[in-house]
Amino acid sequence: MSVVESLAERTKRWEAEYLWELATRSYPAHRRRPEPDSDMRTPFQRDRDRIVHSKAFRRLKHKTQVFIAPQGDHYRTRLTHTLETCGIARTVARALGLNEDLTEAIGLGHDLGHPPFGHIGEEALDQILQERGRRYRHNEQSLRIVDELERGGQGLNLTEEVRDGILNHTGPNKPATLEGRVVRLVDRVAYINHDIDDAIRAGILTEDDLPAAEIELLGPTGSARIDTLVRDIVHTSRAVGDIAQSEEIGGAMLRLRKFMFDRVYLGPEARSEHERVQRTLRTLFDHYVANPDEIPEGAGRGDEVQRATDYIAGMTDRFCIATFRRLALPEQSRL
Repeated sequence: MSVVESLAERTKRWEAEYLWELATRSYPAHRRRPEPDSDMRTPFQRDRDRIVHSKAFRRLKHKTQVFIAPQGDHYRTRLTHTLETCGIARTVARALGLNEDLTEAIGLGHDLGHPPFGHIGEEALDQILQERGRRYRHNEQSLRIVDELERGGQGLNLTEEVRDGILNHTGPNKPATLEGRVVRLVDRVAYINHDIDDAIRAGILTEDDLPAAEIELLGPTGSARIDTLVRDIVHTSRAVGDIAQSEEIGGAMLRLRKFMFDRVYLGPEARSEHERVQRTLRTLFDHYVANPDEIPEGAGRGDEVQRATDYIAGMTDRFCIATFRRLALPEQSRL
């Protein structure tokens, strides 16, 4: 028996014994371009590694989660949010007997398409594109990155299960796999609780501002709330045969999420940045649509609008600000 056969057979036997019957199996690999299996890693482990080694993944460390260019070392970025989501999702997957490698790959890739400046940046870029009859959705851009933009336009050739989980971690359609549904739900669990922590650190919220009934039910700290939510997901999902929350706990989380959108994500402090972000992105967009030759090789594909969108969406916050200053404020940029 060859090494590759040994790994595949051992994985199949282990999954048959230990995984939930509803879990996704690691073999066979379903890729748009067929390729030989690795003799050292399962297909989903290979997807995980391709995502982690991608340029888009590295850029997440300098992309805003909530607060734009925060003056502090302890605020979340897109990268830390991604890692936190991935860790919680793996906990849920292991407790349910789901495929942890698939869960991890989806979790690591789900936010690759976020533009600079967090929720406000996505809203601003979407508004700019709507004026041209198009839309911007970060989940669709995440899939575009792994399919078409990475590796100089070759894409990462990820498995269909990972691609589906990345595309459908938000939006109207549920992921096809339970592992993808875990990431979709845990994404909210992670950002709601971690963003509360950041908002309190920034002075936007105090502990007393948080909705009392929801905090009493879910827990007084971020770790306590995450533990409550994870336990509820595991117990409820096992009972119903799908990834779900109980009405009581799930309802409390949704109310807490609405509170965060009203007070933090789309609140007055965030709105104070909206005009600046809109002006920055619009200036860059108009410039690169008019001057597509200035877009670096491989930074975008398609017509001038799509190439400009790809390039700007891939920028980190600080690179976006520096580029805006260079184009719009050339004298200041030399200071």
